[in-house]
Amino acid sequence: MDKIGELLTRAVDQILPSKDELEKVLRGGEKLRVYQGFDPSSPDLHIGHMIGLKKLRQWQDLGHEVIFLIGDFTGRIGDPTGREETRPLLTKETAEQNAKTYKEQAGKVLDFNGKNPVKVKFNSEWLDKLTVPEILNIYSQVTYQQIIKRGMFKKRLENDEDISFNEISYPIMQGYDSVAMDVDVEIGGRDQLFNMMIGRDLMHKMKRKNKFVMTTQLLVDNQGNKVGKTEGNAISLTMPPNEMFSAIMNFPDEVITTALEYLADTPLEKIKEIELEMKKGENPMQFKKKLAFEVVKQLNSEQAAQKAQGEFEKVVQKKEIPSNFLEVRVTDSITASEVITASQTVSSQSQIKRLFEQGAIEINEQETKDHRAKIKKGDIIKVGKKTFIKAA
Repeated sequence: MDKIGELLTRAVDQILPSKDELEKVLRGGEKLRVYQGFDPSSPDLHIGHMIGLKKLRQWQDLGHEVIFLIGDFTGRIGDPTGREETRPLLTKETAEQNAKTYKEQAGKVLDFNGKNPVKVKFNSEWLDKLTVPEILNIYSQVTYQQIIKRGMFKKRLENDEDISFNEISYPIMQGYDSVAMDVDVEIGGRDQLFNMMIGRDLMHKMKRKNKFVMTTQLLVDNQGNKVGKTEGNAISLTMPPNEMFSAIMNFPDEVITTALEYLADTPLEKIKEIELEMKKGENPMQFKKKLAFEVVKQLNSEQAAQKAQGEFEKVVQKKEIPSNFLEVRVTDSITASEVITASQTVSSQSQIKRLFEQGAIEINEQETKDHRAKIKKGDIIKVGKKTFIKAA
């Protein structure tokens, strides 16, 4: 498969109006303006964003104009996708603070320098400047029927639950981004299809122009839960290599091959071979290590990936003490609970108590449920599976 074939296939859910039509344009040598938007709802881009970033990088490497759009305006409204209740509005200051390092984080995948640098834009550049007549003109291009067809809105109406005007405005404002930038292609996760199609419709009506929509796959388990984005446990692109490697090793076996397709550069033919080997009973561990290594390497360096794998094998597989454990200065009368508190590795006293009760604490490789156990210099406390604290 050549580069255009891989661009149109790898981690792609669907292309509208059609894959064949877009391929014809690309094979004809036309260079397109492509974008994906990222709302700064939190300070960190996570591993789910990596799928879209890698797709943008493919477009960039083929010489197309790529825009990394930060939705600092739309992020204040909040995307209602997948939400059963209205998101609280973000302040302008919070959105700006959240987006502060987005370019740096995205730079782990995209090239913002070089011969064909990715452009960074903020949608507040045009959305903040819209006048009331201009907003009304944009709204006049979208019908009530278009908006209310959305499954989540229909469900809320059936349950007699509120739908705010903010939520109705979101896909229209996001859709206008395409018009303002005069793009040819928009990329987004498959859960963003509704928003992207509103933008496609606005392009037709306001620019008399076709816009291709390319939706990417989502990394989900068999139950449809997003992997790597568990509430409070998202794998951010800036996570330290050792932690990222271990977090990926916690992925369910069922997503190994899809994650290799979406997050790594493993050839698609090789992924099919791996899938066949696992079906024949081959241990998934080796392939999951390959996945973790490739992701850490891409986001950091090959040396960092090698160290992270070595640390994982040492601590998790061989049950040895890691080389970079935390150190806490102790006195003669300090307790295990106080040492853990001082290490700031556990968020609250109640959580520390639960860890002891659950048998998740070891002192010098011996499990203990006594949070008042005395600790002396040189003792090693293990908290959970991966955190080690040395009393110094």
